[in-house]
Amino acid sequence: MVKRCLGLDIGGANIKVADTGSYARSWPFAMWTRSGELSAFLKQVLEEAPKIESLAVTMTGELADCFSSKSQGVKVILDAVQQVAAGKDVRVYQVDGKWATVEAARQDALSVAAANWHALARFVTRATGEQNFLLVDVGSTTTDLIPIVAGSPSSRGEDDVSRLLAGELVYSGVERTPVCALVESFPYRGEMCPVAAELFATTLDVYLTLGDLPESVGKEHTGDGEVRSHEAAGLRLSRMICADPDQFTAGDALAAAEWIAESQAKRLAESIAEVLSAGSGEIERILVSGHGDFLASRALKLLALPLPVSSLADRIGMVLSRSGPAHALAVLAAEEWAQ
Repeated sequence: MVKRCLGLDIGGANIKVADTGSYARSWPFAMWTRSGELSAFLKQVLEEAPKIESLAVTMTGELADCFSSKSQGVKVILDAVQQVAAGKDVRVYQVDGKWATVEAARQDALSVAAANWHALARFVTRATGEQNFLLVDVGSTTTDLIPIVAGSPSSRGEDDVSRLLAGELVYSGVERTPVCALVESFPYRGEMCPVAAELFATTLDVYLTLGDLPESVGKEHTGDGEVRSHEAAGLRLSRMICADPDQFTAGDALAAAEWIAESQAKRLAESIAEVLSAGSGEIERILVSGHGDFLASRALKLLALPLPVSSLADRIGMVLSRSGPAHALAVLAAEEWAQ
């Protein structure tokens, strides 16, 4: 009998949880300031999730700068998971697609660090039936470009460093990327105004302004700790050129946001082209996923590739697509683990 399983994707800024059905949730969690609260927070996450018998775990939070190394981060995260597991069977996903016990993962920490992209790629292949495609998964912080050939991940890199070198890990997302990391200036009333090298505004403010992301009373991932609203986003964008609110209208914010979004899309398009050119030419289509799939679509329009483009959200729904790696873990575990 297959055990009921929950997938946990423990990131540096968000913790995502999903089962094999329709349950999925993303919780903001700033690992770099709250690592000591992780076990208590995971307890809350599990209490609100469906009742299950086993946990499938992956992580990227080990890179948070509260840890002296990724190995230390992995061990701290695994300790927290084990504290709240309450006797449940816990397995950790490895970057080679195998499963490790918690103890084995502690002994070989780098084999489980940042392996969520691999789980997502395997799941998407099974869920869609596609064999040769490029998966473009855009999150709040990073974008994964994963070539799938003959139904299996065909990436040149495996860990963070080698994937960055290969262009397969793009450290750019739709919420947490600082504006000053994308542009040196943006248009302001007929001129190009240099921007401050400060964390005043992020891509969250860009896509709130453009309407790609919804407003909310939440304050997660905002540069000033204020709400996720159009008005607050405009204020944060104004600070990028050291302007007061009365010097920066909604029209100014829209012009700035359009420029920044175009710049980010161009950068992503360059990375997509690089990954495709490094492959064997077997890619037949593009699949976009993640809650930033709109950025992937913008980048692909710039490239105008002769390849069909589809969305994972159209296949499994936006809620599950946003928590893709967690849902992938649960599905893979349910298929592969037998009691």
